[in-house]
Amino acid sequence: MSEVKLTIDYDQYEAGRKMKELLEELANGPEGRELTSLIIGDWGGSYENDSGEIVETLVACKDRFPKLRKLFIGDMDSEECEVSWIMQSNLAPLLSAYPELTSLTIKGGSGLELEPAGHEKLKELVIICGGLGKNVLSSIGSGRFPELNKLEVYLGVEDYGFDGGLEDVLPLAEPRRFPKLTYLGLKNSELQDEIAIALADAPILDQLHTLDLSMGTLTDKGAEALIGSGKAAKLQKLDLSYHYMSDKMMLRWKQSGLNVDMSDQQDADEDEDYRYPSLTE
Repeated sequence: MSEVKLTIDYDQYEAGRKMKELLEELANGPEGRELTSLIIGDWGGSYENDSGEIVETLVACKDRFPKLRKLFIGDMDSEECEVSWIMQSNLAPLLSAYPELTSLTIKGGSGLELEPAGHEKLKELVIICGGLGKNVLSSIGSGRFPELNKLEVYLGVEDYGFDGGLEDVLPLAEPRRFPKLTYLGLKNSELQDEIAIALADAPILDQLHTLDLSMGTLTDKGAEALIGSGKAAKLQKLDLSYHYMSDKMMLRWKQSGLNVDMSDQQDADEDEDYRYPSLTE
């Protein structure tokens, strides 16, 4: 696999260098035709310049990246740009431009759209952010993704962009919506208990090997529904890492014999107002 990561550092940005130029140079060189994985890091002033120009350039260069299968837009750490500051745009044109794409990862939810959403061959869709808009959830839920086997979304908190409720999240867990889905991650949420309770006996669990409810504010309340679920017991893996479960509940999970990740325990006695998902700002 040929993989390239493109990044504009501070000095390049100050000198006027643009991600568009790096993409065009890559597309015009011999490496472009063999490229299978492309990672777009900081595109320079990502907190004030959205990804729109990057999308336009990638669409224009689509014929020069014939083997591209994996795409990551926004791979940057907090020193480069806090996740909640990353300015995204409508990335749906990339799905149309690259019909052979199998994996799309997006980091940053500010300004993000996926409309219209849908792809005949995409197997993996991951959105990493501190707050995901319900418009994006709706687009994914109404889109056609017949080959999708991994869906992982960081839901986040209201202060950083999550403007929905449980009713906006649960359509993603309807079993007929993504017929080949085996990994479902509805994570990093301030609604983690409500999600756990709603999914504990949901039909979607019959087709999953992994349910990922990590990085959120899960407490014994949500865990109680899961530990008593016959459907959850059949999962190959249940990821509950970064949680607010008590020692007593963790012991019950250990005694269950199930493959449950309970790492990164937070203070279970913390007041509800001070429980936060792992990734916000």
